[in-house]
Amino acid sequence: MGRFQVMTMTDGAAGRVREIVANRDGARGVRVGVKKGGCAGMEYTVELVTEPRAGDDHIEHDGAHVYVAPEATLFLLGTEMGFETTRLRSGFTFTNPNQSSACGCGESVELKPADLKALAEARAAAGA
Repeated sequence: MGRFQVMTMTDGAAGRVREIVANRDGARGVRVGVKKGGCAGMEYTVELVTEPRAGDDHIEHDGAHVYVAPEATLFLLGTEMGFETTRLRSGFTFTNPNQSSACGCGESVELKPADLKALAEARAAAGA
């Protein structure tokens, strides 16, 4: 059994995280969270991590480190973090099974928290 991971990331996202870390002194990775805001109710946040916090969930893929803020865990369970570049923007994308709707701008989403029981079961299965 692999260890439990709140979310996964694509090779593209891992590459972008490695680039960000390489360009910042003392950076260890990025922290993903959610905050209230935007027209649909919630926004994803991505910030530089120099010092991981106790309680963060840690995801590592291909040398890239992502930390998930504890208060965001239930909202991000099962999410795949990607990275895309289009003509209009480049940025991280989040394919989230807990997302019930998004606004047209794509910056704001409505999220329902995952079931605590599902989270507990996923952690237990990974520890088995």
